[in-house]
Amino acid sequence: MSAHTPRDLFARFQSNVLSGQDGLDEEMLADNVVVEQPFARAGHRRIEGRENVVAMTRAGRQALPITFEEFRDVMIHETADPEVIIAEYQMVATIPESDTRAQAAFVVVLRAKEGHIVHWREYQDQAAIAEVLV
Repeated sequence: MSAHTPRDLFARFQSNVLSGQDGLDEEMLADNVVVEQPFARAGHRRIEGRENVVAMTRAGRQALPITFEEFRDVMIHETADPEVIIAEYQMVATIPESDTRAQAAFVVVLRAKEGHIVHWREYQDQAAIAEVLV
């Protein structure tokens, strides 16, 4: 895999999302990866292990009837730890059934070791997402 830094891995995530693929693909994840979504519904707040994360990502992508179009206002913050970045962004998407276009804010704390994501903590604007999907 050519992506090694946290920035490289985040850029790959963006590329995957915009091309309609699962955002977090198997090759970019460490075996023992942990994905946390503190504001998700119960049972989906912490997923451990590559296979479980890939399964969760695939199921989530298939369940969302939307087309992601762009990442807006992306700000990547370096931290004192070279393995960790914080990415803030707006994700813009369209719901094909209704042709509704919307955006929601996200913040991700990404930790990478040896070229793979070992920890991904994602905060989503759940209210904005729910408003569009209802």
